[in-house]
Amino acid sequence: MRRWAPALACVFAASLAVAQSIPDPRRSGYRDMGPALQKMQDDDTANPGMLFVQKGAGLWRTPAGASGKSCADCHGEGSMKGVAARYPAIPRGRETPVDLEGRIELCRSDNQQAGKLAPESDELLALTAYVASQSRGLPIAPPDDPRLSRLKAEGEALYRLRQGQLNLSCAICHDDNAGKKLAGITVPQAHPTGYPIYRLEWQTLGSLKRRLRNCLVGIRAEPLAWDAPELVSLELYLMERARGMTMEGVGVRP
Repeated sequence: MRRWAPALACVFAASLAVAQSIPDPRRSGYRDMGPALQKMQDDDTANPGMLFVQKGAGLWRTPAGASGKSCADCHGEGSMKGVAARYPAIPRGRETPVDLEGRIELCRSDNQQAGKLAPESDELLALTAYVASQSRGLPIAPPDDPRLSRLKAEGEALYRLRQGQLNLSCAICHDDNAGKKLAGITVPQAHPTGYPIYRLEWQTLGSLKRRLRNCLVGIRAEPLAWDAPELVSLELYLMERARGMTMEGVGVRP
């Protein structure tokens, strides 16, 4: 065995080097866009989503609710680096996971004693964009929480489930047909690297929940409710599927 040890070590090192040299086949939707849209996302003065980030920065410092406290009173400035890359997650003292929007709502209700913000409201999107922008350039890093394993599996099952009048699943479009054209637009691999995103189709910022619900409508299936736990399970799976990919802050998409 001692004689074979150096050879085995060389084989292991060579295998590791080969594995590390293989390019990651995963692609952000950013890479499938044309140069003009890529430049729009890259330039903070041209990216329309940055208007929401600026609004979110103002809301971050504005007192809200019966407590009279602002987000900044508890968290300070620039303290959310890496947070968006770790959600959905189970907050301390809770038993079920929430996405980033849900975590903001919990902070408002528990700490600020403020009313709930409406789904896709400018205020909620702005706060989410402000927090998400601080994770720009960082790798997606879902929590290694064993309590989430079952929910991630449920999310994957939903991702692969055929449904709607068109009898399609997320996987059929975004795995089997990724890179092909649909209505002149490249079908992306559906990695959640840029959310919340500014879609030119929407002419505004939108959450990942909105995109998932739009996909369900597109295959002529019943859209899930905004607070459906299945949406969080899908987000959990998508974030796990994109583990290690780079967060883009506030993305732009067609």
